[in-house]
Amino acid sequence: MASLDSAAPSTPDDAGVGDRLRMALVLRHDETIHLGNLEPVLREHGYALTVLDTPGADFSAVDPAAADLVVVLGGDMGVYESAEHPYLVDEIALIRARLEAERPVFGVCLGAQLMAESLGSTVYKGPSNEIGYRSVEPTVEGASSPVRHIAGVPVMQWHSDTFELPEGVTRLAGSPEYRNEAFGIGNWALAVQFHPEVTPEMHERWLEDSAEALAAEGVAADTLRAENERYNATMQQASRRLFSEYLDGIAE
Repeated sequence: MASLDSAAPSTPDDAGVGDRLRMALVLRHDETIHLGNLEPVLREHGYALTVLDTPGADFSAVDPAAADLVVVLGGDMGVYESAEHPYLVDEIALIRARLEAERPVFGVCLGAQLMAESLGSTVYKGPSNEIGYRSVEPTVEGASSPVRHIAGVPVMQWHSDTFELPEGVTRLAGSPEYRNEAFGIGNWALAVQFHPEVTPEMHERWLEDSAEALAAEGVAADTLRAENERYNATMQQASRRLFSEYLDGIAE
């Protein structure tokens, strides 16, 4: 597993002389569920990346407030499965300390759920396993947030867990199946249940790795491939706008 110094920060292509190099700490739960199309946007905005593979990580070596940004990625486990994945307890503590310090955090799927848990909410099984491209519509508040860029754009979903909205956050988006699809705090914390990071290569790998589970649920992989072919390019454009606006906001 990667350690804090196993992914040495590199200088982004557009970082000029005298520019301060921003640091992003990426909490990754599975090497196949990585930054995807978010990585080039981070580098374009002047971030060097440190990837921490959370299983087996030494969280005591991490200063929760040190990085300019923490990105919490997705994973197959549930927040409530800490008995099987004991590192989740320490990860939640790190995220909680980060949020209490009001330092920027961006969470995706499991990352959003970990943020909700860190803020005192409870994560639990939802009514359905939402897999595929789905419409997620911004709320009134979301229409003036970075989430506005996904309005009318089907986005990739792959989750069956949900949460009650934590106190002190703003609900930014919902879907017909799940009321809480995105929430934020000010301009510095943003959590989304969907997967804006997915590239075609990631999508295909997920389908291959989940072939038995998809078959058991009666979900046709070829149907998902057709959805990805139809919607992914548009979603990636919306993802770039969403994430860029978020990064611009925390840089102010």
